[in-house]
Amino acid sequence: MAELRDSARQRLRDTIVDAARAQTVAAGWDGVRMGGVATAAGVSRQTVYNEFGSKAGLAEALARREVDRFVGDVRAALHTHGTHVRAGAYAAIRHTLAEVADNPLIKSILTSARGGSDELLPYLTTRAELVLAEASGALIEWTGTHLPQADPARLAFAADTIVRLVVSHIVLPRAPVDDIAGSLADLGLRLFLSTADPTT
Repeated sequence: MAELRDSARQRLRDTIVDAARAQTVAAGWDGVRMGGVATAAGVSRQTVYNEFGSKAGLAEALARREVDRFVGDVRAALHTHGTHVRAGAYAAIRHTLAEVADNPLIKSILTSARGGSDELLPYLTTRAELVLAEASGALIEWTGTHLPQADPARLAFAADTIVRLVVSHIVLPRAPVDDIAGSLADLGLRLFLSTADPTT
């Protein structure tokens, strides 16, 4: 019974966050109203407040879910090519660049530290470093399974470098997505291999 209640509540929260996301994409967070979210979700305004406490609580839930989904998709992309490191890196980088083009909230999260006036910005800014850290962590975990002899400190630096380079190309793209992903995958492969080579 408790599991059913928990499942029903999670579905309710997901429905409310979905409504808030749709309104944010359409009109920006400044234009989101708790009453409007409630109407779109098919619940009462009080229900929205009961679940999230305030508009700030709803913003936190929205930002957290976008980060979780994004990092989960990056992890999945890394593993699509088994032990082929370069192919996995390419898949993850390309997915990131393409996802950002279609997902304004993820773009806001990844580039939020660079400025903006939307009221959602404080919640996105707190997530910017988190998503960078989690994406780097996914790279470290994935690469470590293929290069177990890699130096941990060098591997962490290499992963962080690749993630930050990807973000820089999101902010200021200079070539088509496929070309950028290919070049960064090649660079990433060299960096990752160097972490396992004590002579470099």
